[in-house]
Amino acid sequence: MIKAHNLFKMTCHLAGRQYHDADLVWEYLRIGKEVRLERDIDNPHDPYAVAVIFEKDGEDYLIGYLPRGENKEMAEMLEMGWGCCYRTVISSINPETSPEHQVHLTISIRRNNMEKAPEKGSKKSK
Repeated sequence: MIKAHNLFKMTCHLAGRQYHDADLVWEYLRIGKEVRLERDIDNPHDPYAVAVIFEKDGEDYLIGYLPRGENKEMAEMLEMGWGCCYRTVISSINPETSPEHQVHLTISIRRNNMEKAPEKGSKKSK
């Protein structure tokens, strides 16, 4: 049986990229590069702010946020400690458009690689 490695969750643009560190690492941002999502609980502009972090040479760069209105569920999942269950990658870059739509992200749910627990009454559980 063939199994998918990730389950598609959503795509969105990178909001606020022009206000943060994206220009500092612009030349390193590539389609397929993984970025990290972090809950920004203290953000005064959005109660459900989710920061998008790009790591280069061991240093973190805040390159933007998930868009307001599309971030509540992800914010709640991150607060509950489920951040490691998601994989976020840069899915498109278009420097010719407005800064708000230059970078798009794809968020997927990672496959749980834990072995299935044996069913009660099976030989494995005895």
